[in-house]
Amino acid sequence: ASLRAVKIDRDVFLRTELRKRCPDADIDLALKATPAEAGVPAEAIDEIARAAVDLETKKCAALSFLSGIPGGAALAATVPADLAQYFAHVMRIEQKLAYIYGWQTFLDDDDEVDDETVMQLVVLMGVMMGVGSVSKFAMNVAQAGVVKTIQRQALTKTTFYPIMKSVLRVLGVNLTKQTFAKTVGKVVPVVGGAVSGGLTYASFKPGAERLRRYLRALPVSGVSDVPEAANEDSGLSIVAEKA
Repeated sequence: ASLRAVKIDRDVFLRTELRKRCPDADIDLALKATPAEAGVPAEAIDEIARAAVDLETKKCAALSFLSGIPGGAALAATVPADLAQYFAHVMRIEQKLAYIYGWQTFLDDDDEVDDETVMQLVVLMGVMMGVGSVSKFAMNVAQAGVVKTIQRQALTKTTFYPIMKSVLRVLGVNLTKQTFAKTVGKVVPVVGGAVSGGLTYASFKPGAERLRRYLRALPVSGVSDVPEAANEDSGLSIVAEKA
């Protein structure tokens, strides 16, 4: 979470996207408060969020495809690297979606990620991967966690701790399944790239769309009471998720 390639600078991300898609918006107010409070239309907010999901999905699947090409003895190195980049992109899309839907920065004043922030990322990861027990808890996190700073205390004494353990337990199971599937798929050179990239796309896209819809539905997003326009990508994601 502290790697430069994983951290998303909230101000840079929002400024870039709003200038590109909604140049008439009060960008300074959007950075100080939220895009919705700055008068950015719900349609534009949703468009930025969907574009972020598409971009991170394509990048993640492409890297997974490349890691699957060698096959054979290269498995020992490519599978761990592939899983690492997968969860790196999970954390990237968590930040992007949270920022566009009203959350403040995950970084502290020193531009670093503290343990409390890591726990928030884990909770959002649980939402993305369909861990049902975290939904209500994540809503409470959203209501209180939009502020930049949280009082720091021993992790085992916070309400995050048992929830984080539950999420990580599920992630551990999913990680084992993914590792096995990717290992089997990568045995055959070249063909393994398509298998690996396809598995990554099939798991990342529906999860990111699930998280997007969840964050949009929270009151802090400012657009939760605005019906979302139907679109082809969203429909395909829902179908894929149910499948």
